Amino acid sequence: MPPSRPAHSSAAHGLATHEVVLLLETDQHRGLTDEQVAERLARFGHNILPAPEGAGVLRRVLRQFHHPLIYVLLAAGAITAALAEYVDSSVIFGVVVVNAVVGFIQESKAEAALEGLRSMARTRARVVRDGRERTVASEDLVPGDLVLLDAGDKVPADLRLVRLTEFRVNESALTGESVPVAKDGAVLPTTAPVADRHNMAYSGTLVTSGSGAGIVVASGAETELGEIHRLVGAAETLDTPLTQQLARFSRILTVGILGLAAVTFAVGLLRGQDAAETFTAAIALAVGAIPEGLPAAVTITLAIGVGRMARRRAVVRRLPAVETLGSTTVICSDKTGTLTENQMTVRTVWTPDGGVEVTGSGYRPEGTLLCDDGTPIDTTDRADLGAALRWSLLAGAACNDASLTERDGHWDIVGDPTEGAMLVVAAKAGFTPDRVAELLPRQATIPFSSERQYMATLHRDAMTTRAPEAPEAPEAPEAPEAPEAPSSADHVVLAKGAVERVLDLCAGQLSDGAVSPLDRAEVLRVADDLAGKGLRVLATAMRPVTAQDSFGDDSLPGTMVLTGLQAMLDPPRAAAAAAVAACHTAGISVRMITGDHAATATAIAGKVGLLDAAGEHPEPGRHRDRRVLTGTDLAELPAEELPDAVERATVFARVSPEQKLRLVEALQSRGHVVAMTGDGVNDAPALRQAAIGVAMGRSGTEVAKDAADMVLTDDDFATIEAAVEEGRGVFDNLTKFITWTLPTNIGEGLVILAAIVFGAALPILPTQILWINMTTAVALGLMLAFEPKEAGIMARPPRDPGQPLLTPALVMRILLVSTLLVGGSWWLFEWELAHGANLAEARTAALNLFVMVEAFYLFSCRSLTRSAWRVGLFSNRWITVGVTAQAIGQLAITYLPAMNTVFDTAPIDGSVWLRILAIAGVAALVVAIDKRLRR
Repeated sequence: MPPSRPAHSSAAHGLATHEVVLLLETDQHRGLTDEQVAERLARFGHNILPAPEGAGVLRRVLRQFHHPLIYVLLAAGAITAALAEYVDSSVIFGVVVVNAVVGFIQESKAEAALEGLRSMARTRARVVRDGRERTVASEDLVPGDLVLLDAGDKVPADLRLVRLTEFRVNESALTGESVPVAKDGAVLPTTAPVADRHNMAYSGTLVTSGSGAGIVVASGAETELGEIHRLVGAAETLDTPLTQQLARFSRILTVGILGLAAVTFAVGLLRGQDAAETFTAAIALAVGAIPEGLPAAVTITLAIGVGRMARRRAVVRRLPAVETLGSTTVICSDKTGTLTENQMTVRTVWTPDGGVEVTGSGYRPEGTLLCDDGTPIDTTDRADLGAALRWSLLAGAACNDASLTERDGHWDIVGDPTEGAMLVVAAKAGFTPDRVAELLPRQATIPFSSERQYMATLHRDAMTTRAPEAPEAPEAPEAPEAPEAPSSADHVVLAKGAVERVLDLCAGQLSDGAVSPLDRAEVLRVADDLAGKGLRVLATAMRPVTAQDSFGDDSLPGTMVLTGLQAMLDPPRAAAAAAVAACHTAGISVRMITGDHAATATAIAGKVGLLDAAGEHPEPGRHRDRRVLTGTDLAELPAEELPDAVERATVFARVSPEQKLRLVEALQSRGHVVAMTGDGVNDAPALRQAAIGVAMGRSGTEVAKDAADMVLTDDDFATIEAAVEEGRGVFDNLTKFITWTLPTNIGEGLVILAAIVFGAALPILPTQILWINMTTAVALGLMLAFEPKEAGIMARPPRDPGQPLLTPALVMRILLVSTLLVGGSWWLFEWELAHGANLAEARTAALNLFVMVEAFYLFSCRSLTRSAWRVGLFSNRWITVGVTAQAIGQLAITYLPAMNTVFDTAPIDGSVWLRILAIAGVAALVVAIDKRLRR
């Protein structure tokens, strides 16, 4: 009987093939029997990721009402309905329902992450069962199944490879490594990280070349993909700084409002007033003091921010994420596809004649070849191009199995990215794939293998100018003259591969159009220098032959001519360095977290401005003080030292998905607001754990997109800088709205409290309070959501997450304006009564004074530090539209008989309007003086 659990892929790489076969009671040639498959399917289950137990629809709907302000509004709505104040209660309930609907829709859109991860693993698989090959659904695979793989196949489960031929797998989505991994069957140490397990093929990765067979050692939730699924599910979806501060602010406000209402009721009873009327007044106070428009204002302001970000190529999936980027203190960026193009590009071609730099980026075949002095090479001039450079480019393009494609202006490659890079650099010199195929039709191939470490091809030479003939390898070769190729040499052998292996094939090198003795030491020195810069280096070679010459592994050593070296890397995005610099200016730390090698990560980090010379050569053995840490380093660090080490480091290379998650958690433990960018499956847990996850739209996996809060449609790190700027603008505008709306709510509550305390008539009725709150919030307050970003917004440091929503200075301003509203409205109300106005007219005057002061104060709130004149009165046209609309509403409620009846208002004459304008003007002047004194 097989074990109750399969041999997990975390251990299978440390076992020999026969040990895995024995452990799983299978056959590496005939596979499992149908009976074994049925039994194991019942025992282990289907090869699918488990569905999460999510909240039901009803529970998610009810969750939208779980907010202190909503509780108070619901209670106020119920009480006003019980008191037959149906207009009041319907308005209150309407606000609550709208807020709940918006929240439910947004939450529903954000809960698709795990379904994307499950669908990624659904595919078909070729297996051998009972000695016969068949195709089955990947979900029906079980531990012990023998799976067959060819180029282009997606690996359906975690496999221990038992047979393979030139087998290479693209594991970038799982490990972050940008280059396909050559696989072999050698037993590895059990401590080898996932990225170094060359005898394994993991679920969800892609076979790029060759063929192979492997035994399923883990399926479903037991795979490495399943482990990431578990991490995604376990990662907490953190509240954003905005939601945390709004929740804290709402709790404080709720307690204050309820306390004030209780005081009002108690004072009324102590003064002997009617209990029912006093209770109604207390409810009116609570309703007036609650900023009913705040939930809607927050949602709409964030939605406007979403629209602005979409225009800057950032699609937001969760509304609070708009503001979160504005308060981010650390951006943890993946390397491959985020800071880089995820397109291997040849940067340098070295030949014995000298070095050549190559411009252009990615797979678009546009660029220039430059000499050492920076002058462009005329690729149409054979003499300027040179024989060595020409043959190096031809060897790279002809000894090549990749293809270059173009669709809708977007260039891509099919096949190995390194071969794609060599195709592109040749095309930049005029040797397009079609032209190369015409000049050098291929006749035979020696494919690349991990043992061979080179690829060689035989071509018919259709070029009119023949290649120089390579000499036989003498014991101590002297530099011969360049001989003419004999007429019989109508074929050419081309090779490319690892530098040392290609050098083993060579007897000479092509220099100045002639063959000279091979300077192996110099070539290795140049290759080491290029590799030290984080470049992947391949060597190219050629040999003219006749049709009768043998072509095989045995015929190549010591007969080839070295033509050059091609050094390539996945280049940084064009705007990445500027975007990183802008983040640093804004006080945001950028960290690189990648599964790629440390040397490659360090090279890219240096190019984009993440590291200086001090970070490129960390002192070994001192993990806590290093700026470049590997997954091994992190594993050796004690848990208590991890946060400090992570705080100091800038680049984290060769890290696993679990370690990415730990890094984010370590930064959060230091109080950071962390934004995590990524595109691979391996990034999903950290994307979900971060305060905001940012996925790549073009190259990103569906898993990463679904786990993220925001998706960059152009895959450009520079777009994050734009998103940060928009996020800061959104938070500024929300703060302006709250600073603007609270004085009205506080003022309305204090007016009612004063009336109860002094035993006077209410200057403003509850229905009038609701009119003020709802109409001004829409017509005036929401116009602040359209306020342009203030100058210098990206020169400010990130907002301290622990800082309250309102600073002490803003709290004092809110209290000042509240006092002006209370004093002004009370004075005007008493003045009108004393000079012959009836109660309705006096209340109408007080109502219009509240709105007028709010309108004047709105212009002041367009900037919390600068005067309204410096901002420009008409620079936000929506303010003008809103003030005009509010003015029309005030005229309607004042002079239309129907509205007079509903809201207990009455027409007022021109002298009252003059008094209203005068009081509002004085209030605006006082606020301007206060702002100037506090500047």
